[in-house]
Amino acid sequence: MVGRHPYEVEAGVRFSSGPPAPRLVRRYETMVTREEVLEALKRVIDPEIGANIVDLGFVYGVEVSDDDVTVRMTLTAPGCPLRMLFLKQVEAVVKELGARNVNIELVFDPPWSPEMMSEELRKRFGFE
Repeated sequence: MVGRHPYEVEAGVRFSSGPPAPRLVRRYETMVTREEVLEALKRVIDPEIGANIVDLGFVYGVEVSDDDVTVRMTLTAPGCPLRMLFLKQVEAVVKELGARNVNIELVFDPPWSPEMMSEELRKRFGFE
């Protein structure tokens, strides 16, 4: 579909006063793609590090089946205090793409290590 963007802004939930908050909705029916999900996940930023979860190497895999998306991911440690923040943000950005169900598999095997970061981040943090 050359020249057509699959999303448009639509009025969303109305809060106590003022206009409804905008939200993105699909203009036409297409299945969410793995690439779209990975790009959306780059909007989830680790506030302590200032980098997105894809470049940090937290995302181990993405599976798309119709409008259902499964994200397999990790964190730097099982006791990460930002765990719920990450899970809520991952679900929100994937649902914004039009996914009906978002399943997040939080795993710690293999454990995260700095080698999982993108080359750019490894250089930025002095691992290369």
